[in-house]
Amino acid sequence: MAIFSKKTETAQVDYNHLPRHIAIIMDGNGRWAKKRGLPRTAGHAVGAETFRTIATFCKELGVEYLTVYAFSTENWKRSQDEVGAIMKLLKKYLFEAIDTMEKDKIKMEFFGDLSRLSPELRELCESTREISKRYDGFQANICLNYGGRDEIIKGMQKWQADCAAGLVNPEDLTEASFSQYLFSKDVPDPDLIIRPSGEVRTSNFLLWQSAYSEFYFTDVLWPDFSKEDLLEAIASYQKRSRRFGGV
Repeated sequence: MAIFSKKTETAQVDYNHLPRHIAIIMDGNGRWAKKRGLPRTAGHAVGAETFRTIATFCKELGVEYLTVYAFSTENWKRSQDEVGAIMKLLKKYLFEAIDTMEKDKIKMEFFGDLSRLSPELRELCESTREISKRYDGFQANICLNYGGRDEIIKGMQKWQADCAAGLVNPEDLTEASFSQYLFSKDVPDPDLIIRPSGEVRTSNFLLWQSAYSEFYFTDVLWPDFSKEDLLEAIASYQKRSRRFGGV
């Protein structure tokens, strides 16, 4: 059932029972800019700052994992100017991340097929991964050139290659063992998935991992998404009864 936000003055959050893993579809940057008569690229710039704010807040709260949908396999269909602007923003923030990760001790991982990115961007992604190996604790996962169906297909291809090499037995395949072939291996499935902007669909995001996630939808556009909005989502999540198919 789609759960839409209903603003209350103060979100009643139990800080002792927070979701371990929150995932967010960062949607609404273009519409945010259009409402203000600005180019879509301006919305992406503000949206990137919102990500920085929310990621830092999640770490402060004690959330262990934050996964965000930054650029999908379908986003290449957008105009060349918009794609180029997004890639420039990504490069800018990765440079900044490398400078600040040691100070903030934030781990960063990337989910997606990075082969289509420029050599410079791929090198920056690998540099942030190397820095991340030094730390334990909060981890931010950036879904970049990511698609849920593409992830499952690539996982199956890796599994088939291991079968052909005699490294695994096809009869031993389980959900848990196949999960290790996905981009998100070793990361628990998201407890809560948030989609701002008023759209009510998953848009090919974490299809395998979201089987039992709780969803929260809000009309707030991503650049306007605040710490208070995150607390509203968590408060809504905490009112749910998670039965995982049981009674």
